[in-house]
Amino acid sequence: MSNLPSWLSNAVFYEIYPQSFYDTNGDGIGDLNGITAKLDYIKQLGFNALWLNPCFVSPFKDAGYDVADYYKIAPRYGTNDDMYRLLEQAHAKGIHVILDLVPGHTSDKCKWFKASCKVEPNKYSDRYIWSKCVWERPEGYSWVAGESDRDGCYMLNFFHSQPALNYGFNKITDPSWQMSYKDKRVQGTLREMMKVMRFWLDHGVDGFRVDMADSLVKNDEDKTATASLWRKVRKMLDKEYPNAVLVSEWCNAPRSINMAHFHADFILNHWYKLGHYGFRYVDENGVNKSYFCKTSHVSAKNMMEKYLDELAQTQGNGYISVITGNHDTERISYTLDESELRLAYTFVLTLPGVPFFYYGDEIAMRYLPQPSKEGGYHRTGTRTPMQWDKTQPNLGFSTAEQRKLYLDVDRSELAPCAKQQMEDAHSLWNLVRTLNQLRSSHVDLQSDAQLKMLVCSDDGVLCYQRGENTCVAFNPTNEQRVLPLAIGDKLLEIGKATVSGQQTVLAPQTAVVFTVDNK
Repeated sequence: MSNLPSWLSNAVFYEIYPQSFYDTNGDGIGDLNGITAKLDYIKQLGFNALWLNPCFVSPFKDAGYDVADYYKIAPRYGTNDDMYRLLEQAHAKGIHVILDLVPGHTSDKCKWFKASCKVEPNKYSDRYIWSKCVWERPEGYSWVAGESDRDGCYMLNFFHSQPALNYGFNKITDPSWQMSYKDKRVQGTLREMMKVMRFWLDHGVDGFRVDMADSLVKNDEDKTATASLWRKVRKMLDKEYPNAVLVSEWCNAPRSINMAHFHADFILNHWYKLGHYGFRYVDENGVNKSYFCKTSHVSAKNMMEKYLDELAQTQGNGYISVITGNHDTERISYTLDESELRLAYTFVLTLPGVPFFYYGDEIAMRYLPQPSKEGGYHRTGTRTPMQWDKTQPNLGFSTAEQRKLYLDVDRSELAPCAKQQMEDAHSLWNLVRTLNQLRSSHVDLQSDAQLKMLVCSDDGVLCYQRGENTCVAFNPTNEQRVLPLAIGDKLLEIGKATVSGQQTVLAPQTAVVFTVDNK
């Protein structure tokens, strides 16, 4: 079942929230031409793949995760031709690009939904999930009633404006309105979504990150029905687009990879032990207990347990994608300071699988709590504009007046910016670049190399081997620790690692990448 696209073996992704990256036309909103203009920056930083959040036509009630037209770029970002040009120039620089696919629901402004609302039967009548009549709202689901001439309520996935697409039900509890996922009346939904995928793949897109990939079929507790649909998609890709990738937002690698045949499973930090305990764990008393927090002094076992189990089940079939953060989570700098981020990023970029960095994390952009924008609510604070240059208006994001900006930039005197960090050899930006270069030049640190745990102690010391002879060790605490083995030649050192006989003394907040002699 493997047949993994070869380019994933050394892929490192950079996530871009288009409206907040770089504005080239002065309207205060980032655009596709802005991404194209910054491709050299992305390549210089060492990333060779991009994930773009939704950029299709939308009323933006949920920042583009409410798609009105899957085949057209939203005018505020540019045109389809701008997307094609971005893809062409990215590929010329050796950068792959995947788009965000939202298959579970559309906007209520989508023409499919408008047709489904009509009284007269048509090919879209069953494209969405409707109850039998407007007065019946079956329990256990979210519904909207009285908004159409059609006699029925339509099911929601999330917001009022996001009607759920109909992929059918696995377990039928009310046959008066529920259809089996095997019913011919609902199979057109998947066909249409694959048509969308083919359209963008034919224009040069390298694959998709799939939003809420496990949520298609309803009443599907074990996800077997939903997985069967994704296997059909994977079969199509293997036959027609063998180099295209599918990355799921599933947070269950055995199901996503082994059962649904995704190439990689995208791990949301606040749902998954590795990221939660590693980067963002604050206990009920408000105390930071993240593994990489220097004062937490916690064991690595909780963080690694589930990850190691799922890695063992999936290795060779697909990849677990660990992320620094994304548009749905508080920025990683919210719970870790810069010294802690240096170790956390070393961890992310030396693990197996395909890692993802969120734009701005390379300079430790801050999470800025503020009023909701486009359905962001608490997430809005992590979606602020990229900070390019502190000597430029709006930190180089846009020439627009402050009041016209999509969101305001960080106005703090201490706001980190890319240009200034690029000029500082000791900056976080340059560390991320160094880590990407190290990963790219050492096959032991890339996606496929085996992982072997050497130390995972209660005093916080963590050490693992990658591939044939490369190891990574951590002491994230603010106290000296002892690694019970002697390290070899150092490839990268943060802090200080000193060999003493058959062991190594790790100074506070130390990470070291080193080689071992297996002869």
